Amino acid sequence: METGPHYNYYKNRELSIVLAPFSGGQGKLGVEKGPKYMLKHGLQTSIEDLGWSTELEPSMDEAQFVGKLKMEKDSTTGGSSVMTDGVKAKRADLVGEATKLVYNSVSKVVQANRFPLTLGGDHSIAIGTVSAVLDKYPDAGLLWIDAHADINTIESTPSGNLHGCPVSFLMGLNKDVPHCPESLKWVPGNLSPKKVAYIGLRDVDAGEKKILKDLGIAAFSMYHVDKYGINAVIEMAMKAVHPETNGEGPIMCSYDVDGVDPLYIPATGTPVRGGLTLREGLFLVERLAESGDLIALDVVECNPDLAIHDIHVSNTISAGCAIARCALGETLL
Repeated sequence: METGPHYNYYKNRELSIVLAPFSGGQGKLGVEKGPKYMLKHGLQTSIEDLGWSTELEPSMDEAQFVGKLKMEKDSTTGGSSVMTDGVKAKRADLVGEATKLVYNSVSKVVQANRFPLTLGGDHSIAIGTVSAVLDKYPDAGLLWIDAHADINTIESTPSGNLHGCPVSFLMGLNKDVPHCPESLKWVPGNLSPKKVAYIGLRDVDAGEKKILKDLGIAAFSMYHVDKYGINAVIEMAMKAVHPETNGEGPIMCSYDVDGVDPLYIPATGTPVRGGLTLREGLFLVERLAESGDLIALDVVECNPDLAIHDIHVSNTISAGCAIARCALGETLL
């Protein structure tokens, strides 16, 4: 039975769960298991209980990519990593291949007028999801929920891990960089800086701060959440990406679970203390659902292999599932 908020762009309540079990955007295996664990936790059934018809949309062969990553780690030549003239891009060929597969899957879903819920995997997969959504909804605003800005270029990145660079690729900031990986030149790079707003930032590299300021990107750190409260921050973020309509218009949410404090979500690759409470993290997507304008959701960076205790796995996966459910209409009353 249909319950909860309405969805302006998906009145038929049809949804595809896009599986993106990729870990090559960073160096820690295990995050590719996130989709499988979330499905085992009953996520698909829970979504159907909210009135959605669902289907699974696998985007890639998990075992195949894990095998490629292990081979690359064993390689003495660095495999597909690019490390020349100040450019750092680890596992660029694999990231390019995987994100194009995700793009193809999400494109298929949105062109069929189905809601794309993409389960990662590391946050590099958003190169594919956001690009596909913008093909269908070129005026969409993007809310990026994360402890990190993920807007390093392949020149500014300290680590070379491409899960810290997806927004720069989405904006086309790497197109004129010498030695930009060929594997990622497929990315349209048409996301406008005016159409992005961050919530939850608290670990931003110096190069990223400069990019955010130079491009005038709306960025709400934990300071702003503490100062104004989560509801006011969400309202400001929505108005930032749709100023001409006072915050109304299609919105995609790309949600890294490390936006929430590791007290609540411990099993993730780059935890940073001082984040959103679990309630704030859930209210955020409840508010997006309430707006009626949510058009797509990513939930990424759940890594069960990084849990110290079994309860950490349970807490992380249940929180990731709750983020998805609340975005799709689950309410407290």
